[in-house]
Amino acid sequence: MKISCIVTDDEPFARKGLQGYIEKIDFLELKGLCENAVELNSLLKVQPVDVLFLDIEMPYMTGIELLRNLSKPPKVVFTTAYEKYAVHGYELEVLDYLLKPISFERFLKSANKIYDYFQNQPGSNDYFFVKVDSKLEKIAIKDILFVEAMENYVAIYIPDRKIITHLTLKMLQEHLPATSFVQPHKSYLVAIDKVNSIEGNTLYVGAFQIPISKYQKEETLQRILNNRFLKR
Repeated sequence: MKISCIVTDDEPFARKGLQGYIEKIDFLELKGLCENAVELNSLLKVQPVDVLFLDIEMPYMTGIELLRNLSKPPKVVFTTAYEKYAVHGYELEVLDYLLKPISFERFLKSANKIYDYFQNQPGSNDYFFVKVDSKLEKIAIKDILFVEAMENYVAIYIPDRKIITHLTLKMLQEHLPATSFVQPHKSYLVAIDKVNSIEGNTLYVGAFQIPISKYQKEETLQRILNNRFLKR
């Protein structure tokens, strides 16, 4: 299991130190380094991750202020030189609170706590079960093409059929890996690696056409293309 993360700290030495620690731990995957909360806010629009290693006192906006303004924040480990913010960490349900200077031993303990947390989350598994009529059906996450909302139901499309179950799109989204799925429209979740082509405001997934909302288009294209668009 790879756990994606971003380090945000206004001190270059602190960023470099945490980067070095992360690179020593095989289940952590660094996706970005940010100098402040504003930069992090922009990066999260195109690069969702599982965990933030987040400093608190930074220019423009504190880590706490940013966290309170994110509608769906990743899990957070605060990295700070100040003990006085510990109560905020408790209120915001952060995974850990690391006081600088951070030793590798203490960082490793935090990393193992992160691993244990995600290992025990429903969305960390390769599959889940849903109720269909009178039976429970197993769905492998890797098989999901896309999900369509149908009022109080969702239709989960896999290569050979669609499975309709009594869930909301939001409920299902909470149990799918954020880095693997994009929401191009309020009624759809699409597996990024299953998108075959894009034309105008439409995603093509196999024989299916998925609409892209004008409000979601920029983020959707950034997430899907992810620096893989080759052009002259």
